[in-house]
Amino acid sequence: MRDVLSQIIKWWSAGEKFGLATVVGTFRSAPRPPGAAMAVLGDEAVGSVSGGCVEGAVYELAQEVTAAGEPVLQRYGVSDDEAFSVGLTCGGIIDVLVEPVSRDTYPELGEVAASIAAHEPVAVATVLSGPGRAGARRVVWPGRASGSLGTPRLDAAIDDDARGMLAQGLTGIRRYGARGERRLDDLSVFVQSFAPPPRLLVFGAIDFAAAVARIGKFLGYHVVVCDARPVFATEKRFPEADEVVVKWPHDYLTSVTVDERTVICVLTHDPKFDVPLLEVALRTRAGYVGAMGSRRTHDDRITRLREAGLTEEELTRLRSPIGLDLGARTPEETAVAIAAELIQLRWGGSGRPLTDTTGRIHGEI
Repeated sequence: MRDVLSQIIKWWSAGEKFGLATVVGTFRSAPRPPGAAMAVLGDEAVGSVSGGCVEGAVYELAQEVTAAGEPVLQRYGVSDDEAFSVGLTCGGIIDVLVEPVSRDTYPELGEVAASIAAHEPVAVATVLSGPGRAGARRVVWPGRASGSLGTPRLDAAIDDDARGMLAQGLTGIRRYGARGERRLDDLSVFVQSFAPPPRLLVFGAIDFAAAVARIGKFLGYHVVVCDARPVFATEKRFPEADEVVVKWPHDYLTSVTVDERTVICVLTHDPKFDVPLLEVALRTRAGYVGAMGSRRTHDDRITRLREAGLTEEELTRLRSPIGLDLGARTPEETAVAIAAELIQLRWGGSGRPLTDTTGRIHGEI
């Protein structure tokens, strides 16, 4: 959705009516995750729901839905043969909701786009199937909501669940009874979370940090580079970073909120910077804390951290030396190794060459 937002908000603002296709469910080796979107207006299409596999079929369906004015939930790839017939050659299965969008059908889209642009959390809940009205929508912010899925009780249930999913950055299907009963599964509702991007905190204004900032931005992180030395911590040296902070690293880290999606990369490999910083970092809720340095640097660092009072449990959280073993040498290669470890930890991959593995490539999302 973020990929197509700039274009669809132009169409919406101009009063156009267009088709919006969103992946709402995936099974097996589906090429794109829930939330992936493609928008169609006339002979123009933006975005992707399958990386190219079923775009032609979805394009035609979006045109039909736009003309008919009613949403359609379509499954592609029920079997390997059917998957191949529409071009889903990976053999995966995707469920795609295709809905007509205009200022009349989606009056909250302007507010949703503004919240996403401002990095304010917002979730969009849409009825997929069941006793409710297919396509009914409710937009949920942390402190308010707009629209209705049918009944006050269902809306209340969605509000609670959507806010919980927002807090975790989750997108997926929730099932309820017709009036919001959680013990039933008659009604399927797709909740798409637009949480603020996770943060990548890079400490140490060196050439390796510049490469990590670039790849972090590419992966969708809000990138902050921090160093106590103003001559090195400059926006000119780190143009890809969202923020460049001149402050002692441990002081900066204690001044910001850290959650489970936060990534902390300590690239200073200088004890006067990284030991005080890691004392703080390893006691936060950060999902990843990594530190660069040689084996000897790592051993010395661990000794200093033990002397500072960190427990063995806290020390086990440290990913050091940072990154996967790719044989990286240059800053850019090292950044790839760090990014590879982040991706592996997120999705549970083995880190081995795919030619050495068997079975399903992508786990179910």
